[in-house]
This record gives sequence, C-alpha cells and structure tokens, in this order.
Amino acid sequence: MRKPLRPASALCVLPLLIGLVGHPVYAVSATPSPVMLANVYHPGVALGDYWVSEKYDGVRGYWDGEKLLSRSGAVIPAPAWFTANWPRTPMDGELWAGRGQFELASGTVRQQPASDEAWRHIRYMVFDVPGQPGTFDQRIPVLQRQVARLDLPWVQAVRQFKVADEAELKRRMDDVVRGGGEGLVLHRGASLYHAGRNGDLLKFKPYDDAEAKVVGYAPGKGKYDGMMGALLVEMPDGTRFRIGTGFTDEQRRNPPPVGSLVTYRYQGTTAGCKPRFARFMRTHEEL
Repeated sequence: MRKPLRPASALCVLPLLIGLVGHPVYAVSATPSPVMLANVYHPGVALGDYWVSEKYDGVRGYWDGEKLLSRSGAVIPAPAWFTANWPRTPMDGELWAGRGQFELASGTVRQQPASDEAWRHIRYMVFDVPGQPGTFDQRIPVLQRQVARLDLPWVQAVRQFKVADEAELKRRMDDVVRGGGEGLVLHRGASLYHAGRNGDLLKFKPYDDAEAKVVGYAPGKGKYDGMMGALLVEMPDGTRFRIGTGFTDEQRRNPPPVGSLVTYRYQGTTAGCKPRFARFMRTHEEL
C-alpha cells in the first residue's frame, strides 16, 4: 500500500534552476468546463456495474449547446461547418484524430484561424450527454439517437460494452494498447452526470499518469547543451521533482512555460512519495 503524501512542511524542496526564461504563462479560463473526470481503476471494482469504452487520446471537447469548449473552459475555434446543426443541449466527448495522433489533434485545435483541411481529420467522439436527466444507463440510448440524428461522419457515439470479469477487462485493455490506443474508461451505469473527479468514472491504462505545474528548468548537458535538460515540476501537494525524458529536441529548445501544467506518466512512487520513472507526455489543457 502506498504511503500517504507528506505535508508540504516536510518536503525537500529542490533548488529552482532557471536555465530558460521569457516564456509566457498559459492563459487559463476562470470558468472550467463542468466535465466529469476519471479516477484510476483498481482491482476489486464491481465490474458488472460499469460500462467500458476505449479511452481516446485526444482533446477534451465540451459542447455547451452553443460553442465547443476545452476542459479549461476556453473556446475551441472549430470551423462553423464542424458544429453546424449540433443540438442546443450539451455533449461531452473527445476531439480525436486517431490512435497515436494526439499531436495532430492538439495542433489542429490550437490553430487560429481554424484550418478546414486539418479539421477534416478530426472526429468528435461523444461519450455523454450531460444535459439529459437520468443515469448513464438511461443516457446512453439518448446519446446514440442524438448522434444518429446528426448523421455527420465526424460525430460518432463512443461504443460502450460490458466485461464479465477482470481477466476480460485486462484482455480488452491489452488489445487496445497493442493497436496503438491509450487504454480504457469505465463508467458506472447508475451514475448521474456531475462535474469533478469521482469514482463513477475510472481510467484503466498500463501506466499511471498525472499533472504537475512547471516551476523551473535544469539546463541540458552534452548533446542537449544550450537546451532544456529537465523540467522542475510541482505536484498539487507541493512535492517537487524533475522530468528529464520524453521530450523531442524541439520541446527541449522550446519547453513548456513556467506556470503551465504538463501531463507525465510514471510507474508507482518512491519511498519519498515521488513518481518513479516520470516521463513527459504533453502540455496539459490544449487551449
């Protein structure tokens, strides 16, 4: 069993190494989108209570009935044709360019003005309809009818299925990962839609991931001389650690700005409650 996180007063604070300066801090909306967020799956969950679907590695898109928003609440500048005739009620989904194509999805969503050509490669994978009453069991057929009525090839209802046991769940996850996917999501059938992180939504992947705030840089050495060698990041509880792998050369030349959030993957924690084998994945929140 993992040890509890240490209080901030007991932290060993690393020195702040600013090797690169002048980067603007990402703008963050004052009103994040009211989306459900997943906790991590753990064995022993009553799987019969949950629907299972693929976890799409794209950009979260919340349709509020009028505009498409990122998880942070920023307006996503999608072309007018992409959201034309969408319902006046909310939809929650992922803007996805295919397995292993996160950078394409992220770059397309960021681009202003929107590129019609780039957006032709994006699909909106709808996994919930927050504005509908009732449980997830009851919302699934409503979602499917709503997407069917739209009859747009770039708007698709995420397929939900059941598994018999943990062995089948693991096989399904392995199949998705072998095919280049990220993992699975489990959604409790009896749950109402409510914003925030909770056990009604669970993610199941072959590794852990989390978010941390960039607070500084360690300069590179050897072939990375003159570039960023590692990010110094801070967890929500104040714990600081370095992330030194997972970056492209371009990301080392232009690292995420101080104050921004990054997503990293890791394999368990050390005795000091720091992530083991932390590896950079991407900047968090694409707008």
